[in-house]
Formats: sequence, structure tokens, C-alpha cells
Amino acid sequence: MTANEGNHMGTPVDVDLAVIGSGGAAMAAGVAARQHGASVLLIERSVVGGTCVNVGCVPSKTLLAAAGARHGAHTNPFGGAPTAADGVDFAALVRQKDDLVGLLRDTKYVDVAAAHGFEIRRGEARFADRETLVVDGEPLRARAYVVATGAEPARPALPGLDGADVLTSTTAMEQKELPESLVVIGAGYVGMEQAQLFAHLGTEVTLVGRLAPRAEPELAEVLRHVFAGDGITVIEEHAATVERHRGGSLVTTSSGKHATGERLLVATGRQPRTASLDLAVAGIEYDAAGFITVDDTQRSSNPRVFAAGDVSGAPQFVYVAAAAGRVAALNALGVGNDQPARVDYTGLPSVIFTRPQLASAGLTEVEALQAGARCECKVLALAEVPRALANHDTRGAVKLVADADTGKLLGAHAVAEGAGEMMLAVTYALRAGMTVDDIADTWAPYLTIAESLRIAAGLYRNHMPTSCCA
Repeated sequence: MTANEGNHMGTPVDVDLAVIGSGGAAMAAGVAARQHGASVLLIERSVVGGTCVNVGCVPSKTLLAAAGARHGAHTNPFGGAPTAADGVDFAALVRQKDDLVGLLRDTKYVDVAAAHGFEIRRGEARFADRETLVVDGEPLRARAYVVATGAEPARPALPGLDGADVLTSTTAMEQKELPESLVVIGAGYVGMEQAQLFAHLGTEVTLVGRLAPRAEPELAEVLRHVFAGDGITVIEEHAATVERHRGGSLVTTSSGKHATGERLLVATGRQPRTASLDLAVAGIEYDAAGFITVDDTQRSSNPRVFAAGDVSGAPQFVYVAAAAGRVAALNALGVGNDQPARVDYTGLPSVIFTRPQLASAGLTEVEALQAGARCECKVLALAEVPRALANHDTRGAVKLVADADTGKLLGAHAVAEGAGEMMLAVTYALRAGMTVDDIADTWAPYLTIAESLRIAAGLYRNHMPTSCCA
């Protein structure tokens, strides 16, 4: 496949596939295209690597690990092995985080592009028409395009917010000093992680919003107790107004409750990065929030333009972005199997990296009922798991959702240290169509948290107490 052969109308093209962005979806698209012999160009207006490595997964998880280490020293349950935690040098933690980000940006993005033989060109891209991009004023024509520009923190229409000094999840991790107090608006995965991150480093934190709004109610209740134990004040109401207060911010909720803090962090969702692309000029449709509308092959309303990752409104996980980027590239170039490639979301896992983690794969109880299943659910407290007892940390629970008629596992959800690791096994079980009997009869290594899956599955057979390994 060569770029200069032209498109379907005979117009010469500069490259087979032009990808706007350089994050997980863009890189996966570039690699997939090169593996099929296509010429590829990635266009990036800012920092190479996208959200995950620069301002999302990598920086937040390394800072959460640091905060967790400090908190673990403070809350050590083993009196015979005392630990201590001194003050926090937040600037040093941020420098260490930045060093890791720089390393991974080079080794997992810049070096990967070079190894696969495609260029990452710096520049601002926008569509000039249905078949042409303009990059910093220069026209660029490709056989096909993939838009993979990602998303960024959204700013809600909250009275008084425009006059406030607001942090986002991005800027919060760039500070050089810890605030004495912090109000976080938004209690989804970003708000929860950021609230606990700063609380574990010693900041007084108030979280405004419904805690873990998409979690199973039994597990959200566990996290309420965890956050209370961490000293985090949770006000499960909508923020109504924001105003300046004694050098900081005052947030008033819908019922008139107040939360004050030296700093204010807003984590109420993310919006697509599409404003500068001139999508309408290219005949690319998008929804009311600005996310590009795609079909299950990642194709937009312009048949030559595909979109992948957060910008397409897909679940905002980097592994989803990568899977969709690969699918978009294959379908854009018309290579691979006879049937178009599609992303298979069966058993899709998610993890919120609180301490303990909140993780999920498959259907919740409500989703199973909405799908018409007659489901049966079992909840296992972590106090019934030998490993949790050995750790002297029984904060958590596991919930299984199964079809009541067939026993087929429909979903599994957990609050536990290492809950995210457990979800790989759950994803395998869901993709294999395993039943709870299958799981109960499958080997599980003793004294692991993952053993809780086998123990929970056993509840479908027997509610009576069991021996450690039985």
C-alpha cells in the first residue's frame, strides 16, 4: 500500500492514514496500520502521549502509591513492627512523578513510533473539507483519518465558579505545596482518587457529591466507612454555588450545607477535545456534549473519518482507547478479515484506585435486571477471607451477579486491596461463560485476596460457615 496512489476519487494523497492525537488510541492505530504496510502520520499539537501517561493514569497512580505508603505507615495494624511517617515534601513527589512520566513518554510513545516507522508531527490540525486536513496552515491529504484527540476536564456551569481559583485533576498534580484544606466537587472515580490522595498526604479534605455513583450500593457503603476512617468529610449532595471565602473557597450545596477549603478541585466529568477541529466542515457529526458519533466499526458520518478513544464517547479507559484505535485503523484501511473489526466489550473491567480499590467487570445487579435476566446476587464480606484476616485489614466486600436459572456469572464487583488484579480473572470467566459452580470448583491459591471469588461463588451452594480452605 503506497500513499501516492491516490484516494478513491483519484486525488493524490500524502499518507495512507493520518491520525490526530498521540495517546493510547492514536498509537494503537499507528502500530496497527504499520503492521499492515500502510504509511502513517500522527499529528500532535501539544505533548506526545495523551492523557494517560501525561496527566491521567500514570501520574495519579504513582502519587496515589506514595500517599498510600504514607497512610499505611500511619495506620499500621501490627503493633510489634512500628512504623512512622514524617512530613511530606510534595514538590519532591511531583518531581519524581514527572521523571516517571518523562521516562514512559519516551519509551512507550516516542520510541515506539520510531520503532514502527511512523512520524509524530507537531502542529494544530483542523479539517478544511471532507477529504483534507490543514496542519499549521499546510494541507494534508490522507486515504483515511482517525481522530483520537481525547478529552479534558470539564468545567460545570456552577454559579461563582468563574471567579474561583479552581484546580483540575491535571493542575492538582502539578502543585508544589500541599494545601492545608481542600474541597473536591465530584465524587466519581477522579474525585474519589484525588480526595484520598490528598487526605493520605495530610490535607483536610471535604468531598461534595454522591460517592461512587455507579458502584453497587453494598460496595459504595463500604467506601463511605473507609472515607470516614480516613478523615474525609463526604457531603452527598450537588454543589449549588461557589464563592471566595477567607482566601479560599466556600461551596454551598443544594440543601444549604457548606464546605470550605484553601483550595477547590473540580472533578465533575470530562469533555472531548474537538473545538479546534472544524468537524462540521468535514461532515462529521457529534452529540450534544461534543463527542464524535461513531458506529461499531469506529466510523463517523464521514466515511473516510474514524474516531477512537475518549473523543468518541467510549468508556474512558486507556485499554478501551487502544482497542478502538486498532479497530479504527484496520477498518479505515480496509485490511484484516472479511468482516469489519469491532471492539468486544464483554467482561470490560474497571478499577478506581482508592485504598482499598473499587473494581468491577460485567453487569451490575441493576444492569442485569434491565437486560431481562432473573439474577441472583451474593455478597461476601472481606472479614470472611483468610488473607484479609492475615493482613489485619478486612475493609471490603465482593459481590457476584449470576443468572438465577443457569448459574452463569454476569458480573463481579469488589472493594478490596488488589481488587483490580482480581478483575482479570473475572474477565476471563465472563468471556468463557463460566458459571458460579465452575468458579467454586476452580483452583484458587490460598491466602490471596483473589480467593474471595471462589469463596463468594460457594455461597450459591451453602450459606453455612466453611473451613479455611473448604
